[in-house]
Amino acid sequence: MGDPAGIGPQIVAKALQNTALTKKARFVIYGANESLTLAADACKLQTRWDRVDANSARASQRIHSNILVLDDSEEGLPLLKHKPSKLGGIVSKRWVEQAITDALLPSSNPRKIDAIVTAPICKESWALAGYKWPGHTELFASRTKAKRHAMMFVSEKLRVVLATCHIPLMDIRNVLTIGKVHDAIDIAAESCKQLGIKNPRIAVTGLNPHAGENGLLGDEETRLIIPAIKVAQNNGLNVSGPFPADTIFRDTSSFDVIVAMYHDQGLLPVKLLSPQSAVNWTVGIPIIRTSPDHGTAFDIASTDKADATSLNHAITLAYRLATTPSHRPMLKSHL
Repeated sequence: MGDPAGIGPQIVAKALQNTALTKKARFVIYGANESLTLAADACKLQTRWDRVDANSARASQRIHSNILVLDDSEEGLPLLKHKPSKLGGIVSKRWVEQAITDALLPSSNPRKIDAIVTAPICKESWALAGYKWPGHTELFASRTKAKRHAMMFVSEKLRVVLATCHIPLMDIRNVLTIGKVHDAIDIAAESCKQLGIKNPRIAVTGLNPHAGENGLLGDEETRLIIPAIKVAQNNGLNVSGPFPADTIFRDTSSFDVIVAMYHDQGLLPVKLLSPQSAVNWTVGIPIIRTSPDHGTAFDIASTDKADATSLNHAITLAYRLATTPSHRPMLKSHL
């Protein structure tokens, strides 16, 4: 459900009104029933779910329900102000940890889930609660013991994979390696194939202005990015670059996916070209995890203005991945 003080409860309640989605799979909501119900009431929505105490035996048995809220809350949760808080960090971290645990269970276990869709968390709330994770992506990678992973953003207009994720801009130079760039290219190719693109055309951005101008504006292109591209090409991938980041996103029809070097380089065009429709997909991990491409929006959490469009797209992509045999044969159609 994400941070309970943000728009997570509101967009989850709104997404659950979409019967075209909820008829396709069973939904298990990890969160607080009271927060979800209050959000539904504020938006004048129907409560279309059943509730069970997350710590009860019935939770382990997963009573038959198309939409089930595993209610796991703390005292004072409904009174949270719409801003970062220690309590918001504690519960939102606990809920996603429970979802990851269930996703990693064997298929015979009644608690097993086949995909996770996360509503936004607040990184500051996690820090206030004492957690040092920079975001969902790194937590999922650690809990699933993924050797490599990346953030991929998927929309009708654009697909972007990030070579580095939640890294301070001044630290990119110390983190970027040939291996990181190549892994992002390779993961981008694998992920596109999971989406049904057999021979994906991959573009790679430079790190520096004008892609370094042959070393005049930085040597990362010649020292790191071009060698990674050559390795990928030698492995049979259809990849080209590095291209200047201020021009490559103008003609997205020429490529199936673009590998960007850092967070804002890739996210700015995604959010400009695909507002409300892009989905964040954690690629390279052994479970399916998607999320909307926006944050907690504390400033509108007290209103009914939050738009659930991106969350609906995230649910749709998770369902598509979970029900596509070429993705992972062991996954079925439960969310």
